Amino acid sequence: MSDQLKPIIEALVFASPEPLTIKTLFKLLEDEPQEDVEAALAAVQEDYDRPGGLQLVKVAGGFQIVTRPELHEWVRRLFHERSTQKLTVQSLETLAVVAYRQPVTAPEVSEIRGVNTSGVLSTLIERRLIKVVGRKKVIGRPFLYATTQEFLIRFGLSDLKDLPNVEDMAEAFGLEIAESLAGTSTAEDEQFPVQELGDAPRQQESVEGVAQAKESTFDDKSSIN
Repeated sequence: MSDQLKPIIEALVFASPEPLTIKTLFKLLEDEPQEDVEAALAAVQEDYDRPGGLQLVKVAGGFQIVTRPELHEWVRRLFHERSTQKLTVQSLETLAVVAYRQPVTAPEVSEIRGVNTSGVLSTLIERRLIKVVGRKKVIGRPFLYATTQEFLIRFGLSDLKDLPNVEDMAEAFGLEIAESLAGTSTAEDEQFPVQELGDAPRQQESVEGVAQAKESTFDDKSSIN
């Protein structure tokens, strides 16, 4: 394995605006044997497993270098003067319903929460945390909503199977979760008759003037694990 391979991989992961997948690393380092790339990545991981201010984590199917959770209070002080758009409690509660019940319609979300949530869903789409994935084949053919890759990145999840128990998440964020969600540990795999929308989700998410994803919910390069 080349002596330069490990620092190259570290630099690529750090510089990438999104989690860097092993497939992308193979492509970027196509002249290097794949087993050497994997070994170098493992060596980088070993370095970041030692005590320090940063850690290498796997989120949304890729790798990212982020600050350690126990140091977030100090990092937030650095950005104290920065104007950020935080999610409201209502938005977080609605996001939790979508995450644990997806794919789910707006009427179903409203029924679970007990209030109209159409405006909140629009906000979550603007923040690129949820998207439209189809239409439910029932009267009225309402849109079906699901979480996005950006959701996985923001919450430090590799995939939806990593979602914590809903009660634990509610306690962590100080949320009031509907009784119908109690006991849920991961997003359910209910099978709905769905009409796919093709490029519609992309169009739904393309909202001019929306703050960049890294400025919408949490500070840049910070994990919330």
